[in-house]
Amino acid sequence: MKFSSIALFASGAAAFSLEQESFSKQEYASGQVHMAIMEAKHASWDRQRESGEMNAAQYPALDADVVKCVDGLAVVEAGNPNQTFKCNNMDLYDFKSHADLGSFTGEGSGSWGWTSPDGREFGIIGQADGAAFVEITPAGKLVYLGRLPQSSVPIIWREIRVWQNYVIIGSEAVGHGIQVFDLSRLLTIDPANPVNYSTTADVTAFFNETAYLPVGRAHNVHASDSNYVVAVGAQPRNSTCAAGIVFINMDNPARPNATGCASADGYTHDIECLVYKGPDTKYVGKDICYASNEDTLTIWDVTNKSGFNASRIISRTPYFGARYTHQSTVIDREWQDFLLIDDELDEENRVGPAADQFPVTYIFDITSLEKPVNTGIYKSKAFSIDHNQYVWDGLDYQSNYGAGLRVLDISSVRADPTGASIEEVAFFDIYPEDDALPNGGIIDFVGTWSHYANFPSGNILVNTIERGAFVVKMSQFPAKGYGKYTKKIRAA
Repeated sequence: MKFSSIALFASGAAAFSLEQESFSKQEYASGQVHMAIMEAKHASWDRQRESGEMNAAQYPALDADVVKCVDGLAVVEAGNPNQTFKCNNMDLYDFKSHADLGSFTGEGSGSWGWTSPDGREFGIIGQADGAAFVEITPAGKLVYLGRLPQSSVPIIWREIRVWQNYVIIGSEAVGHGIQVFDLSRLLTIDPANPVNYSTTADVTAFFNETAYLPVGRAHNVHASDSNYVVAVGAQPRNSTCAAGIVFINMDNPARPNATGCASADGYTHDIECLVYKGPDTKYVGKDICYASNEDTLTIWDVTNKSGFNASRIISRTPYFGARYTHQSTVIDREWQDFLLIDDELDEENRVGPAADQFPVTYIFDITSLEKPVNTGIYKSKAFSIDHNQYVWDGLDYQSNYGAGLRVLDISSVRADPTGASIEEVAFFDIYPEDDALPNGGIIDFVGTWSHYANFPSGNILVNTIERGAFVVKMSQFPAKGYGKYTKKIRAA
């Protein structure tokens, strides 16, 4: 598939297109590449709006206990191809549309989860007009509790993370800022009376410091495992922080305050920030951020977060096949020696290992943070674009747009860094609309945006663009899943 309605962007005497053979450093730095991707997504979603596919009210809630995956299919309604989902080792426990979850606009995006101190499981589901709160019962059922509306205009880009018991919500909408909301308030809600929270009276805090969020927008947010959260991609790129990494101190969640930003490598699209534990002894105990910066993996020492350029770049690493470095994650937060990258444009542009348009997961040895090495790849057999991935206990959970949720056992990577031993152990394809197409899929920005798979029960929350939220669970595990060699990916 080609993006037929992508605009060409003037750049001096030359025109810019996502389909050109390569991008220059200036085309990345100026934002032309990112803007063109966003235009392509808008074009795709406009087509879906026109066709009615974005009307979430048409998708019925699941009226069954559990829909088992049998012979590769989870059949919700016999004879209805749009209610028949391809699957493997994964059963459907519940579904509610965005309309069921209180949204007037629908159009899902980011999501995350929170487990309360007493073991209850809650999901936060991003939509164009806010975030819906749900409890996921031990039986895997979604119970709608209410929502926190958007604090600016509706827009599909809404990203969510949880820091301690607070949800952090950012958006690409101008003026939205970052919402901080105390999830412990959900513990006493009567589901018979869902709560529509106020964006002023009910939030714990609203962060919108113009020195750091110049127009009140951010592409992504991330919660570290210490006392800070970050915002990245806070446009414009010519601001003091250059749309890089903004550090927000959370010592007092009611008064989050920015302490500085890291701008030396320009725009950051996504990020994972951790206290370093791993083989590179020089950095043990330091705050390290693994940044996806459009054309490189950029690793930062952010131990010093004060001022506008205090943090230090450790390394910038390109790779064969790089088109748009979208997101990355370490395979083990307790021993950070390998990392996985997904690239959002390599399939569409047929470059490098993705020339056949089947998704590629790039494997990096980060034993030396100063010299990361691309040791191998994993090739998916599902024709699609890869989007977001997160690793828990040796399993890599991937939201791959039209191919749905894919689960890879990556616990072999330390022993075989080529990726040849990685196995897909489960999947649930939430977008049956493309099943009958050539290759059984589509290269487009449709289907699954995000997921959360760290609930102890094994329940997995999947947020989709068109339909709503699914709860699925792997059938081979009584609770949360784990990789075959998970014990071996821990350092001795």
